[in-house]
Amino acid sequence: MSLFASRKLWWLVAVVGVIWFANLEYRTLIKPDEGRYAEIPREMVASGDWVTPRLNNLKYFEKPPLQYWATAAAYTVFGEHQWTSRLWAGLTGFAGIFLVWFAGSRLFGRETAGFAAVLLSGSMLYVMMSHINTLDMGVTFFITLGIFSLLLGQSATDVRQRRNWMLLAWAGMALAVLSKGLMGIILPGTAVFIYCLVQRDFTVLKRMHWLAGISVFLLITAPWFYLVMKANPEFFGRFFIYEHYTRFTTKDLGRYQPWYYFVPVLLAGMLPWTVLMIDAVLRAVFGAKAPMLAGERPFNAARFLLVWAVFIYCFFSISGSKLPSYLLPMFPALVLLMGQRLVQMRERVLFWQVSPIVPVAIAFLVLALNVDRFADTPTQIALYPEYRPWLVAASLMLLLSQLSGMALLWRNKKWPAVLVLSLGTLLSVQLGVSGYNTLAGERSAKHIAEAIRAEVKPDIPFYSVLTYEQTLPFYLQRTFTLVQFQDEMDFGIKQEPERWIPTLDDFLPVWEAQAEALAIMPLYAYPQLQQMAESASGKKLAMKIIFQDGQYIVVKKI
Repeated sequence: MSLFASRKLWWLVAVVGVIWFANLEYRTLIKPDEGRYAEIPREMVASGDWVTPRLNNLKYFEKPPLQYWATAAAYTVFGEHQWTSRLWAGLTGFAGIFLVWFAGSRLFGRETAGFAAVLLSGSMLYVMMSHINTLDMGVTFFITLGIFSLLLGQSATDVRQRRNWMLLAWAGMALAVLSKGLMGIILPGTAVFIYCLVQRDFTVLKRMHWLAGISVFLLITAPWFYLVMKANPEFFGRFFIYEHYTRFTTKDLGRYQPWYYFVPVLLAGMLPWTVLMIDAVLRAVFGAKAPMLAGERPFNAARFLLVWAVFIYCFFSISGSKLPSYLLPMFPALVLLMGQRLVQMRERVLFWQVSPIVPVAIAFLVLALNVDRFADTPTQIALYPEYRPWLVAASLMLLLSQLSGMALLWRNKKWPAVLVLSLGTLLSVQLGVSGYNTLAGERSAKHIAEAIRAEVKPDIPFYSVLTYEQTLPFYLQRTFTLVQFQDEMDFGIKQEPERWIPTLDDFLPVWEAQAEALAIMPLYAYPQLQQMAESASGKKLAMKIIFQDGQYIVVKKI
């Protein structure tokens, strides 16, 4: 294919790269995830302790440390910025595109791989989650590295090549475990077993290189688990029991959704390739084939990708905890199946498959023009109109790219059409995500940090009363003493109860005893505190308001 054998490829990579990374610094961090996953590595750098993750100076064992380490390293080299806090998600998302191309070219050919890479770079959910600071894109990259290496190893005829690919598969699964826990080994392992059942072929298990593979896996994962459990004996119960069993089987986290929750997530997340995805999956169900391996039953890479995608969807659908980003590991597998289908597909067929996105884009445009109608609070009423131009631009970009791509398809220009459709979706998502910065006043505390920075000193106590604003510690580069608030830090508080103040009644004398102090609280808390102080002592607390917006008040001791 001429495009992928010429300099045009590198120009395409450069264009996509510029669009991909352009807005990592532009956007303010938003709560809760972006604040949390920016702050934990900041505290690692500040404390020098890279073994025990802490949030607000409290032990935080929800996830393993690989992304924390990567972000802390970025802070150390480049400084603590919004873009360095998001760099790991952006890099692993971008690298995932190359991973799809690399594995796809060896499994299914260069044209399939090229299509798959372009499809992934323009899939709405994948692009969006590559630009938000969560752990899901990192684990998606490494778990994909694991399963793609497994496919290459199982498909190889040379014994040495097979062994090397399988060792890389074990290493990928190990890094996935260090990214987000045991799902990094449980999900691929279960998918392999299901594949063996579906294909009635258990020879795959003979080619896993168990001894060398497990050695590589343990060499990567065991050191941190040993060190963290040695320093924190309570780690085992919290991490392995609560975070892996309880989270999956219960509704404790408030993330419960019905079984069909992921249906609209997947359909919308794969835009503009939703119909193509359905077509490719149906064809894979009935027709995936692979070349014969000498002396063995053939390993069917396409069938494994299908098993993997369906298993991931079903696994998280039955979970008691659901978020849209949980489906990300499906996307690299799906785009390879879709790439296979695109190679065979006539332009007019693709034309009709992408045409339903035109009314979807028009619907997005109508919603964008009326976005202020979705505002519920005074802050939203003030901010949503500022978001409207960005959403309108994003919707128009999506619509324009769809119409342009369809015009090219009508003229039998498949590759240019696919490129236009993907680049248009990438630009559309980037416009929408960038425009979300207009809502930063409601979802971020950067403006609070800028307003009170002159009052904040390292030796002055800072209390967070009845709340914890996840982004404020990062922007102020300091932690707080929580007052009558636990939330996700309840476990850390139980381990080190001296680091918090349990009740407002306990807080009143602590505040009065300070020569200098600061506190942030919800709007309703300030009159509540003053009323409690008057009832207890006959006088109000010595507080001066130094900042107030529609959500929070910040006070200092006077």
